[in-house]
Amino acid sequence: MADGRLVIGTRRYSSWSLRGWLSVRLAGLDVEIQALRLAGGGKTVALKTLSPNGCAPYLEHQGIAVWDSLSIAEYCAELTPALWPHDRAARAHARSISAEMHAGFRAVRSALPMNLGRVNRPLAAGLDEDTLRDIARIDAIWTETRDRYGAEGPYLFGATFCNADAAFAPVVSRFASYAVPGLSDVSRAYMRAVQAHPLMRQWADDAAQESQDWQLEMYESLA
Repeated sequence: MADGRLVIGTRRYSSWSLRGWLSVRLAGLDVEIQALRLAGGGKTVALKTLSPNGCAPYLEHQGIAVWDSLSIAEYCAELTPALWPHDRAARAHARSISAEMHAGFRAVRSALPMNLGRVNRPLAAGLDEDTLRDIARIDAIWTETRDRYGAEGPYLFGATFCNADAAFAPVVSRFASYAVPGLSDVSRAYMRAVQAHPLMRQWADDAAQESQDWQLEMYESLA
């Protein structure tokens, strides 16, 4: 019998769910995955009765309730400390960039919604200045972090895919979906490594199995 459940939204679109799911899977928690069809615009009625904040992801584990993807990441790291880098300076950096991702980059979130059904197709209208500014900042984070801490492997902090990589994994998907320009070679290599990770492949495979009825016109119609 599972130790609890993780409630997630439509895998095709739910960037927050992907973050929480990655941390839970990386920590090896034995929980049932309960996926709900998102209605878009915060209108998913079923979530209002399941999650304290009415959003996904929502984790119940051994009688403990945890909501919000960053809180889930921290909870999982209490059980599996390797989800943050061992070195104190690297760990502080990892937490800082994860929190920056969690709280910011609203232009990217708005202009480039996650859609795993969209592959390498730029927006016809192009990208505005705010979005380009967000992209440049993310590119700088990836490049600087890889240069400083990533020598031992392909991820932000080397050989181990950690909570910081989970925080940025949906952005990797967004950038790949919309063929985002101007990224450094370091960032593009990092994106390839994240996309090739077995958990990312599993999430994409599971997303592809979701019913077409779960797809939303508001995302699918973006030119």
